[in-house]
Amino acid sequence: MTRIPDDLDPELVARLVESGGGALTQKMGIEFLELSAEKSVATMPVEGNTQVIGLLHGGAHVVLGESLGSISSAIHAGPGRYAVGIEINATHSRSVTSGVVTGTCTALVLGRTLATHEIVIRDDEGRRLSTVRMTNMLRDR
Repeated sequence: MTRIPDDLDPELVARLVESGGGALTQKMGIEFLELSAEKSVATMPVEGNTQVIGLLHGGAHVVLGESLGSISSAIHAGPGRYAVGIEINATHSRSVTSGVVTGTCTALVLGRTLATHEIVIRDDEGRRLSTVRMTNMLRDR
C-alpha cells in the first residue's frame, strides 16, 4: 500500500491513481510504496525487464529512478506547478537476474526552481545495484 502524505496536491494524487503512475511504469511492474518530496520508495520485478543475456536492463534501472525522481519532484513543486526532467545519469555497480529490486529516492536539493534526487536501487539482499541522479526543473502551469 502506498503511503501518500495528507497534504499532497489532490490533482497530482488523482493523476497518480488514475494512471497507476503512467503507462511505462505499469508495463515495468513498478509499485510505489512511499511517496514524498524528501523520500520515495518503489519496487520493480526483474522478470520482464531484462536484456538479451538475462540481466536487469540498465534502462530499467533508469526508468525506476526517473519514475521516483519525477514524482518526488512533482510533490515538491506543489499545486499549480509541475516538474520537468532536465538531467539524469546512472552508475551501474552490480547486475541481477531475478527477484525484485527496490529504489529509494532521497532529495539532495529541494529549491524553488530545481529539485535534485539520488535514487539507489538495491536487490533483495540489500546490495547496491545502481545509483541514479536526477534533476528536475520546477515550472508554473
